[in-house]
Amino acid sequence: MAARVAAGVAISAIAAGCGTASGGGNGGDGDAVSVITGVYPLEWLATQVGGDRVEVTNLTEPGTEPHDLELSPPQIREINDADISFYVHGLQPAIDDALEQQPSERLLDVGDLVKLLPADVAAGADEGHDHEHDDGHEGGEEHGHGEESGDGHDHGDTDPHMWQDPQLMAEAATGLAKRLAEVDPDHADAYTANAEKVGSELDAIDDEYSAGLAECESRDLLTNHTAFGYLAHRYDLRQVGISGLDPETEPSPARIAEVADLVQDKGITTVFTETLASPAVAETIASETGATTAVLDPIEGITDQSPGDDYPSVMRANLKAISKGLGCS
Repeated sequence: MAARVAAGVAISAIAAGCGTASGGGNGGDGDAVSVITGVYPLEWLATQVGGDRVEVTNLTEPGTEPHDLELSPPQIREINDADISFYVHGLQPAIDDALEQQPSERLLDVGDLVKLLPADVAAGADEGHDHEHDDGHEGGEEHGHGEESGDGHDHGDTDPHMWQDPQLMAEAATGLAKRLAEVDPDHADAYTANAEKVGSELDAIDDEYSAGLAECESRDLLTNHTAFGYLAHRYDLRQVGISGLDPETEPSPARIAEVADLVQDKGITTVFTETLASPAVAETIASETGATTAVLDPIEGITDQSPGDDYPSVMRANLKAISKGLGCS
């Protein structure tokens, strides 16, 4: 990963020229680079990669469902003034709408940095697939989402919850470091070093998941809604969502009955609820089938109910919960 970051930032620094910025330009005159995000994992990543050279503003308050974000006039002004808007197209319609009129050099869509999964794949439509072909992530260009892919706003029906895969987060760190170097070339080396450091931590989390979920009694991950598709896809689990990508969607009685039958047929022992979603339906299914419930955090925001105080600690807490719920050794 270090080589990827170093090469990308070096090229960007040369292309940007001495003291020339392609975004808002604040980095070149001694001011902090301003970065806007819409969801906590990207805020965390921007803070880690940017360090003390970057001022990060997350538009979603802790404890608020990110999908339902509505922007206030001051927040729209913050977007207009930002050097970089770091976001996942399709996750938050309000942000997508606000960015439509922004110049492309101020936008950084994660979908242009990593390969986003089709929604049906993330939801588990590809059960039994082989994950070995996904282990060699090499960045946006390999997956056809590099700078030559156009305006970055035509990703199709994809799942935006990419932060559930720590390797994709590492790729996004590389791309963010590159863009920060374009805005603030004088500090390209610092962004490179920061991205390498956070990449190493993300690699460690990935190793822990790979080892911790290698041998499990069950590989069926039954969740409140399909927010964990990337995690399931990377670690060879089968995600079963009671609801779809939208956590506010109420499942039909037929869907609830279908899931309850699945729990009994496959011997699923744990139904996972979430910190930001109502557990009522999951608890009903658990009660009817004799399964137990456990809590997973989709890491869309850190609150008092979160099992950790930052992205790495919540990822590790989720691993512990999944390992126990699936009977992993």
